[in-house]
Amino acid sequence: MRLRRSSRDTGTLIPLLTQWLATLLPEGADPRVTLRSGIDSNGMSAETLVLDMTWTEAGGRRAADLIGRMVPAAGDFPVLEHYDLREQFDTMRIVGEVSGVPVPRVRFLESTGEVLGTPFLLMDRIDGLVPPDVMPYTFGDNWLFDATPEQQNRLQHSTIEALAGLHAIADAAATFDFLDPRQPGASPLERTLNRSRSWYEFAARDTGSSPLVERMLWWLRANLPVTSPDETVLCWGDARIGNCMYRDFAPVAVLDWELATIGPRELDLAWMVFGHRVFQTIASTFGLPGMPGFLREEDVTAAYTECSGARVGDLTWYTVFAALNYAIVFLRAGGRQIHFGEMERPDDIETLLHHRSLVEEMLTEIGA
Repeated sequence: MRLRRSSRDTGTLIPLLTQWLATLLPEGADPRVTLRSGIDSNGMSAETLVLDMTWTEAGGRRAADLIGRMVPAAGDFPVLEHYDLREQFDTMRIVGEVSGVPVPRVRFLESTGEVLGTPFLLMDRIDGLVPPDVMPYTFGDNWLFDATPEQQNRLQHSTIEALAGLHAIADAAATFDFLDPRQPGASPLERTLNRSRSWYEFAARDTGSSPLVERMLWWLRANLPVTSPDETVLCWGDARIGNCMYRDFAPVAVLDWELATIGPRELDLAWMVFGHRVFQTIASTFGLPGMPGFLREEDVTAAYTECSGARVGDLTWYTVFAALNYAIVFLRAGGRQIHFGEMERPDDIETLLHHRSLVEEMLTEIGA
């Protein structure tokens, strides 16, 4: 199953990219770039290109395996409202410099859009396996589903350990102040909520409004937790195993920083747990067993406490927040399929919300 991301002719990009790299590399570098492929199985937000590059330096020929991340063209129904590759570039750079959390080395950033039409960054390509999104890993017939319980537990624990490593970066509010959303609000958490509200309003202009999403927004606003500055950590923002590359069931690359922010650690923990619940719900809808014992909330919070020594607060609010953001992604991803003619526009736009039953059940439980 392939979902279309772009109408861009990737064949036209390579000569332009090569010319641009020649202006950045030492004189006489003679860079050569080859497009190997795009990536279709994971991720919906950015265009991703797999590239090989060679160049001459210090009298010898060098080589690098690269990943290019490009902001989608405005006409290609981008999933996110705003893309800031400078923020992503700097976040990965800093994480790589000050922590042991594995992130790709970032090499080049073009933030103006003048070279290829939209901004892009180039980072090192890392070999590893990614739990598939399409079809979801809970559907079976993939390396994670077929792994032994011990291997699955190793992946779960090592991912939580990496998350604890991100949250342990000192003085996150100052170090990553550029990630504090430029939204109104008295705290980073409130500003992050308002960023999602703006994102939903952006999505609703194309797909129409969703009463279920607006119900979540109302509850989140009415029940916003009071946080203190000492609770502020670097939040990955899209903390899920589908945004990691693994080798021997341990992360070798933490990827996809588009939703990174600063705020309470519970943002990431709830997101990780809820992301699996979404895929488990989809599998159950199709009568598949899925992976019901994987990434359970009680196991995740216990492992996180063990790795970090930090107390984890109640995840209810943060789980609803994760559900809200998943809903917006589903609205935009479904809207993109409609845009590219891959599906008809449904009469009920909320049928695009693949976790609809899960959200309705959750909201009923909390009286929202």
